[in-house]
Amino acid sequence: MLPKVIIHNSISLDGSLTNFEVNMGLHYQIAGNFKPDAHLIGSNTMITGIELYGEGTAPETERDFVKPQRDASLPYWIIIDTKGILKGELHAIRRFEFSRDVVVLISEITPKEYITYLNERNYDHHILGNEQVDLIRALAFISEKYEANTILTDTGQILGNLLFNLGVVNEISLLIHPVIVGSGSYNMFKSIGNGISLNMERSEVLDDGYVWLLYKIENKLNSSISPSFQLKNK
Repeated sequence: MLPKVIIHNSISLDGSLTNFEVNMGLHYQIAGNFKPDAHLIGSNTMITGIELYGEGTAPETERDFVKPQRDASLPYWIIIDTKGILKGELHAIRRFEFSRDVVVLISEITPKEYITYLNERNYDHHILGNEQVDLIRALAFISEKYEANTILTDTGQILGNLLFNLGVVNEISLLIHPVIVGSGSYNMFKSIGNGISLNMERSEVLDDGYVWLLYKIENKLNSSISPSFQLKNK
């Protein structure tokens, strides 16, 4: 069985994901209301987040080599990183107090030195594809391995559009910011191949001109599909 997949993004009035200041507090307040079991995130999004909202990556300490012991109700952060671009950065993400721990999805072409880096620091990591991570296989795997019935992704255009094109998205949540980006707009729907039918579930006008919209997806993949995989694959 595939889990419920929710895409949650903050966008401008003209649909841009970037080039405006995101209200992160409101963004994550809404995301938390879904009570996801896991967040699915692309590695490029994590790099952007570290650069935008971090103050530089602090040096590792001994505690960064040990799995954190946090409340079991917190979501896992599942990061797709086949190229190992987060080597040397993952401990900054693991330290985030609202994450149960970081899990990394890799492929057969992932550099061996990155796998060694993950092993030394006790990160769960799983090979789920040849060159790229097989997303449908990954969703089914995460659902069973980590008992994740609801997965939320608030990543960028690429991963979100791939999930839409695969037909595995159940709901889309949009926090619309009172700003028009204009010529610098980076449209979140640009790479979606086919039209998608939506049913409005909820709409709220919030303080300071923000609007929150929640839609259910009509034409999605049958969630009974259960791709084959090996739980021992790591």
